[in-house]
Amino acid sequence: MTCRKHYKVVAAVIEVGGKVLCMQRGVTRYSYTSYLWEFPGGKVEEGETPEQALHRELLEEMDLDVEVHEHLATVTHDYPDFTITLAAYRCTAATTAFTMREHAASRWLHWNELQSLDWCAADARLISQFIKTKDFTD
Repeated sequence: MTCRKHYKVVAAVIEVGGKVLCMQRGVTRYSYTSYLWEFPGGKVEEGETPEQALHRELLEEMDLDVEVHEHLATVTHDYPDFTITLAAYRCTAATTAFTMREHAASRWLHWNELQSLDWCAADARLISQFIKTKDFTD
């Protein structure tokens, strides 16, 4: 039996002016994640808190300094080659300006527009949870 890798991953739900930041991945090792949309974030490294990981990842990947607020939701998803546990946190940023170092595109969308994008499976599960929550449909 093959043991698949498991990753702890964090995602930033950054809302500015009623719109949420959505990032499109570029080419990845796996076709089932290439060019799909995600909330920005990344892997939690050994010894890091989820909040520290989010702060570090957004600075590294986007040169975006955020303040991490409350935990919103966590999902676990089995991809064909690995499993992730994805925890989403509400974040704020002082600016909407950032540098795309790892992504192919970005969009700021209203909550009711999020489902118009083709999301990575784990992020799509987060969105389904958010939509069920009244706070995210206003």
